[in-house]
Amino acid sequence: MATSTKPYMVRALHEWCTDNGLTPHIVVWVNEQADVPHEYVKNNEIVLNIDLRATKNLQIANDWLSFSARFGGVSRDLWVPIGNIISIFARETGEGMGFEVELVEQETVTAPVLKSVSTDDESQTGVVGVTGEKSPNIGSEERPSGRPSLRIVK
Repeated sequence: MATSTKPYMVRALHEWCTDNGLTPHIVVWVNEQADVPHEYVKNNEIVLNIDLRATKNLQIANDWLSFSARFGGVSRDLWVPIGNIISIFARETGEGMGFEVELVEQETVTAPVLKSVSTDDESQTGVVGVTGEKSPNIGSEERPSGRPSLRIVK
């Protein structure tokens, strides 16, 4: 069985954004496998700025995407299964690509071990762009229906 093209496309579009001075953002379907700041989740989705200036130790592997970033001045480690990425796009132009959500069982994905980032590290002052508010549906097993779509986030 061939591997998914999604991680390769995410890496390529991230590189394209970076090379062109654009800010790459991802939209993530949030369930129990996604370790993200739940206070910023709305309708089981979160938009994250994955620009190299806003993240620390960004890794886009074939099964997961991980990085550290500051939310409200507090450093947080994030971990997202690649299958949960709904889209990647450039904030400035909206150009990007949407994907099908490919949810996997908990046992098949192993989270990477991330090192803590001290809160006094002033070199990482980039703010991760997120939209939304706290969602009462966090942990819901609902799967998104229909075709994936991109929307402009301002």
